[in-house]
Amino acid sequence: MAGTSDEANIIYEEEYVLNSRGMKLFASRWLPANGNPKAIIFMCHGYAMECSITMNSTGRKLANAGYAVYGVDYEGHGKSDGRQGLVLDFNSLINDCCHYFTTISEKKENKKKMRFLLGESMGGAVALLLHWKKPDYWDGAILVAPMCKIADDLRPNAMVVGVLSALSRVIPSWRLIPTQDIIDVAFKEPQVRQQIRANEYCYKGKPRLRTGCELLRVSTEIEQRLSEVSLPFVVLHGEEDQVTDKAVSKQLYEVASSTDKTIKLYPGMWHGLLYGEPPENLNIVFSDIIDWLDHKSQYGNTRIERELKQQHEDHLKP
Repeated sequence: MAGTSDEANIIYEEEYVLNSRGMKLFASRWLPANGNPKAIIFMCHGYAMECSITMNSTGRKLANAGYAVYGVDYEGHGKSDGRQGLVLDFNSLINDCCHYFTTISEKKENKKKMRFLLGESMGGAVALLLHWKKPDYWDGAILVAPMCKIADDLRPNAMVVGVLSALSRVIPSWRLIPTQDIIDVAFKEPQVRQQIRANEYCYKGKPRLRTGCELLRVSTEIEQRLSEVSLPFVVLHGEEDQVTDKAVSKQLYEVASSTDKTIKLYPGMWHGLLYGEPPENLNIVFSDIIDWLDHKSQYGNTRIERELKQQHEDHLKP
């Protein structure tokens, strides 16, 4: 389904795509109406969120800046198939995103476009795992309050984790994990909290057993592999974030093997930097994101140059 947005320079489209398990995944895209985007951005949403409503403002802002933006609701999230809030296997989620994003990237009109990953919270973990799955494929990443470690205040103690992990193998969809209401501590603006609570496509129950265990497993793995992050990236984090740990974003910046890395820390801001802050704060955050994208996009693409060189060499082979 397609339609022109309120702003004449953006085209919004949506569709369902099938994953390898036969499940329908809901996909959204925001495209510059001129048909010639500066680059492609693949948007990875956070836990319990979705793309077409909660991240609509993000897609629109970036499309207005000249970028094509694609997002997909994970299994068990948003308008996609699966029990709401249930992630049985994070590896399958990564495979779904990788297949959809590479399918878009390999279209003829996109092959010479730069490709950026944008991940918010759990989506930051998704972006990093996509990077490690195809290390030379992506041209950069925007990591917004990435889930490289779950904040200690939200993390159950070791004994509880052990019990829950065992139970998750038997009753994966049960909602037993004790945690505070993330919406209240993630989004500063009261009206945004109300909108998320009113959004039927956002999961608002306690984390399901298997989901919680997968989030803990993945965040622990990422925390141990920060030095392996080699692509260009900018990491953004609110100084008052109570959901993901800003100290680990600082650690990522310090230890990542990437030679092209930037960190932005925002005093007084919370976890929801893309849509949970007052307008003046959102303007600051998106100005930083778009400036970073514009800078990367205007200085050519070494990946594309490398691929063209390889194609030329293959063509010359007898």
